[in-house]
Amino acid sequence: MELRPLGRTGIRVSELCLGAMTFGREADEPTSQAILDRFLDAGGNFVDTADVYSDGVSEEITGRALGAKRDAIVLATKVRFPTGPGPNDVGSSRRHIRLGVEASLRRLNTEWIDLYQVHCWDARTPLEETISTLDDLVHEGKVRYVGASNFAAWHLATALGTAELHGWEPFVSLQPEYSLITRDIERELLPLCRARGLAVLPWSPLGGGILTGKYRRNEDLPTGTRGGDSDEPITFTYRLDDRAWRIVDAVGKVAADTGKTAAQVALNWVACRSGITAPILGVRSLDQLEDNLAAVGWELDEDHRNALFWASAFPRGYPYDFIEYANH
Repeated sequence: MELRPLGRTGIRVSELCLGAMTFGREADEPTSQAILDRFLDAGGNFVDTADVYSDGVSEEITGRALGAKRDAIVLATKVRFPTGPGPNDVGSSRRHIRLGVEASLRRLNTEWIDLYQVHCWDARTPLEETISTLDDLVHEGKVRYVGASNFAAWHLATALGTAELHGWEPFVSLQPEYSLITRDIERELLPLCRARGLAVLPWSPLGGGILTGKYRRNEDLPTGTRGGDSDEPITFTYRLDDRAWRIVDAVGKVAADTGKTAAQVALNWVACRSGITAPILGVRSLDQLEDNLAAVGWELDEDHRNALFWASAFPRGYPYDFIEYANH
């Protein structure tokens, strides 16, 4: 598996990142262990989890599964969402981050976290409080690098400027949703990350599973799939519009032309986009992992890339269209 720089840091990560959100939820511990072992055997060295995945069980399974292999892995986790019923058990405050990092270190059975990410923008906490706390964690050796997830472009730009102004550790990465279904980061976030040298680690690169071809137009979502088994169907149904089905059809045609699976085509498109570091895989079985691993090591030709690009075209709106017109 190809290695890529994690933004402007001095470390390199595999071009695919193994997401552990399924650990302890769709995948039991033995299956999770087998998935992690196979990912490492394939050349992967980048694993991502979060303190809220399976109420902390994901981190516990990940920590036990890594064991003596810990030093060879770039390990990422996140903090921000509720970890308890109390009013201060949520957010990016100094208190919640401090308690969160200690709990994650215990569950992961490690002395440090390579990439500690703020899981989502927190409008209630002053940005200076969040970034200064993360800076302290880096200087204490509990965290090596810090990143953001689910930030708007102005959030991220303000955070970078605040860190630069005070000499604090800057965010080195962004973990956004990105796929052929959801391309919104192309408006501002992706250009910002390219300009500032941030790694981009897309979550849900298969559009919540719809790009795998498992879902059919005018049919119920099948059981045994993330969409069919979800308690929050809105996270899938908002994607199932005419545009989404047009994209599914285009992916299926490219898959037939290339002899690849639909999932491999969709993942390859994301992995090869300019500015993308490592799409995050979310798998519940070894079969799914094997299919995803075969998404790299090759490239779509220009005709196929263009077919997918235009099938998934989306309205950029003002001022982007105006700026493009003015710069013609």
